[in-house]
Amino acid sequence: MAQARVKARTGRGESFFGERFAVFAEALLTGVWITVACLGVVTYPAAFAAGARHLRRRTSHEAGGLREFVADFRAAVRRGWAVGLAGWAVAVAVWVDVLAARAGLPGGPLVGAVGILALIGVAVALLRAAAVWTPDAVWRALLADAGRRTVLDPAGSFLVVCGLGVVVLSASFVPPLAVPVLGAVAAAAVAVEERYRHR
Repeated sequence: MAQARVKARTGRGESFFGERFAVFAEALLTGVWITVACLGVVTYPAAFAAGARHLRRRTSHEAGGLREFVADFRAAVRRGWAVGLAGWAVAVAVWVDVLAARAGLPGGPLVGAVGILALIGVAVALLRAAAVWTPDAVWRALLADAGRRTVLDPAGSFLVVCGLGVVVLSASFVPPLAVPVLGAVAAAAVAVEERYRHR
């Protein structure tokens, strides 16, 4: 009886823990796909959007693999490259702020701290937007809504920040570990958005 309930909850014949491990393994594989798709420098928003959509399909027990990921990536990159370019512009502006803080300019430390917090906020909003991306979505609207959710759902945003922290720590200890962990960050963003939707 209990086993039948577990099967009903997972939607397949897999055990509850087997299903969770399969999703985790899929997230790590998706991290590799995301990393390869990010090699275009400005393609990282589209890469995360395609990865998040793949993971949403996986958790909904829908068919999909690398071919669907590539199709989603192509659809997302058509307008997503401009978002990626804007993200790099923000990162450069923050880097200038940090350099100003290190140079000892008046108000430099405050400006540097505000810049870093703003960069983290932009990264979280971008990940939350990518987590709900669909082929017919407009990036500007996605980012505006994600920015509101980033502020209105601080607990969820904090979880995404923790995921980004894991990537940074993984890269600092064993750089190759950051590759699969990117998929875990996409999975965390998807989970945060699902949690927010069902509040």
